[in-house]
Amino acid sequence: MFISLWEFFYGHFFRFWMKWLLRQMTGKCELQRIFDTYVGAQRTHRIEHSLTYSKSKVLQKATLAQSEVDKCVEHIMKEKNINPEKDVSFKICMKACLLQISGYKQLYLDVESVRKRPYDSDNLQHEQLLLKLWDLLMPTRKLKARISKQWADIGFQGDDPKTDFRGMGILGLINLVYFSENYTSEAHQILSRSNHPKLGYSYAIVGINLTEMAYSLLKSEALKFHLYNFVPGVPTMEHFHQFYCYLVYEFDKFWFEEKPESIMYFNIYREKFHEKIKGLLLDCNVSLTLKM
Repeated sequence: MFISLWEFFYGHFFRFWMKWLLRQMTGKCELQRIFDTYVGAQRTHRIEHSLTYSKSKVLQKATLAQSEVDKCVEHIMKEKNINPEKDVSFKICMKACLLQISGYKQLYLDVESVRKRPYDSDNLQHEQLLLKLWDLLMPTRKLKARISKQWADIGFQGDDPKTDFRGMGILGLINLVYFSENYTSEAHQILSRSNHPKLGYSYAIVGINLTEMAYSLLKSEALKFHLYNFVPGVPTMEHFHQFYCYLVYEFDKFWFEEKPESIMYFNIYREKFHEKIKGLLLDCNVSLTLKM
């Protein structure tokens, strides 16, 4: 009850008067003070918060801008009476923040669009991508048939991998191929480790599971600090794939460090790893990159 009352008074009265007082004292609006005080993800995050909870419709709409970012910056400067000659860096800083903010929103829409696309065995591109995965992971072994028990060798559950992509759609396959193509030696190493007699796991199934993890972290906005630090401009699918690769590499290390008694405990250790990643992502200075 007390917290709710504080939030109400802070949002409707205290914050307004505090901002007004600081503007009188510094001669700068809240946005300018943020640029003077913060850098990196913390700066973009605070700018996003300030715009989102502003009473000005002009400022609120700025976070939704997918194009014409320069016009949005001009509208903000006009709304806040910011003189471009006195504050020459404001326009550059605000544009960079808006590109990151709107870019994150667009990235989620792009990832969601791919995730919703089911694997289609009648789609030649999908089939070619699946066969490419086999060739990348098993370059010295020929796949005898499209429907084959051989798929279990790279961690699929059945004779036809298409059934394993139901949860994440074609996104799961794209991520598996991306890691195998861009980090081929690491993919071979992890595939080999996944066949460990005691600590082994299903490579492809776990990979698809980690796609779901990356997707859920993006959807919940937990990836904002990471992407705002890692990408100076607009985050793209490439950056999402890179984060997925980080998860694959780190999960394998985590799994062997933890030494689970059985694959039957996978969900427990998967959640433990998930919590570890979420903890790292709370750091405003975080930037999770693949270190080998």
